[in-house]
Amino acid sequence: MHIVFGDSPTGSLKIALKESGLIQQENIINFSDLFSIGPILNLHDAQGFNSRYEWLRTHIRMDDEGIFTYETSFRQTILNIEQIPSHHLIVIWAGENAHEQTGLRFVLYLLKEKRNNIVMININEAYKTHFERPEIDFIPRCMGELSSGQLKQIYENEKNAHVLTQTERKAFEQQWVQLCNEKEVLRIWENNKIISVPENYYDEYIINTVKNFQQKKKHNDFIKSARIIGEVIGHLNQYIGDQFIHYRIIRLIMDGVLDMEGVPTAMRYYSIKIR
Repeated sequence: MHIVFGDSPTGSLKIALKESGLIQQENIINFSDLFSIGPILNLHDAQGFNSRYEWLRTHIRMDDEGIFTYETSFRQTILNIEQIPSHHLIVIWAGENAHEQTGLRFVLYLLKEKRNNIVMININEAYKTHFERPEIDFIPRCMGELSSGQLKQIYENEKNAHVLTQTERKAFEQQWVQLCNEKEVLRIWENNKIISVPENYYDEYIINTVKNFQQKKKHNDFIKSARIIGEVIGHLNQYIGDQFIHYRIIRLIMDGVLDMEGVPTAMRYYSIKIR
């Protein structure tokens, strides 16, 4: 039983298992979420989930269908994890980023009463072992940045890797207990740790990016917000998603730091500049 964090890596892993002839024997549980953003305070209980759901609904742009699907999908994923048969090997895929590492700790907490053997595949370590080349400057920020072919090769080499000991599992469970007591809504990965930071952590970087774009223009014109969001996301070594940057831009507009032209129903429909 594979546990994966995100729709894109789930799709790639499905192809990898199909090409390996394993798609009929091995299943994937997908946590369709982004754990680097949003509240995770006591997420393992109903009140914690409701708080996260409300924050996402009111801060991150999802249509009515998307937010309804999120709630249904989340609850079904929890149920799927609870119903994993005790004799199944569990393989959890996680890269060196706050999203997947938070998800890893959350899942291991949910599995704390189960006696299944659990293997964790660190996609960054696996990438270094099997694909890293001195002439290629690339470090995957998350599992979704690896191809199905790369995942196939990684799994073939890592599926018999070290099974987590009870001591290691307890350590991850305790880390989740500590993490889920924090109230911040933004997490980054730094020095091999999940760090909770204020939600305005990247505001200055967003503002400087807008300033740099404006300086390159002859006139003090508005800049498409999608270009700013793409530039910010492209240069961050963190995996926090474009919707969070979109949310912070809207907050900077509301606070009078940025001016807006257009309608912010989606990031491609409005432009911004420094007020």
